[in-house]
Amino acid sequence: MTELLTAIGEDPNRSELKATPEKFAGAYQEFFKGVGVDPLKVLEDSFPAEQNDVVILKDIELVSICEHHLLPFTGVAHVAYLPKDRVVGLGRIPKLVEVLAARPQLQENLTAQIAEAIQQGLDAEGVLVVIEARHHCVASRGARQPEANTVTVKALGKYSQAIDRQEIMALISK
Repeated sequence: MTELLTAIGEDPNRSELKATPEKFAGAYQEFFKGVGVDPLKVLEDSFPAEQNDVVILKDIELVSICEHHLLPFTGVAHVAYLPKDRVVGLGRIPKLVEVLAARPQLQENLTAQIAEAIQQGLDAEGVLVVIEARHHCVASRGARQPEANTVTVKALGKYSQAIDRQEIMALISK
């Protein structure tokens, strides 16, 4: 951070910037706390499914850092899965999103990683993940489109078929 401050023409010894390198390091440790964490461990405490209807969690807030510019993207994830034999407590799905978002990421990869973890961790019949996010690299530089949202979708298993995905997408969009 000291080198970056110097490179942009700032004096890293200026009183207002003296603590910046330490604060920056602390912030990035927090941003990237998901690095090295096995996301499947979040889903370990599953239990037998008493029903096999879809489970949908909408509007799971997320913050991640774009691996291209190291700038944040923020938004929501909508997660649906069709249990086969196992379900998890509802709080486990937002925790999974948090762990996977807390890494240098591309939104497209984050969407796929969430779906694949649920598919693998719960052996779900189908998984659908939709992420809507605003990227600060798009809002603050380059294109300068602060209102632009990026939507990514990953569908696995039963939901990879458009006809089976249609009802779930309608429920998410309400």
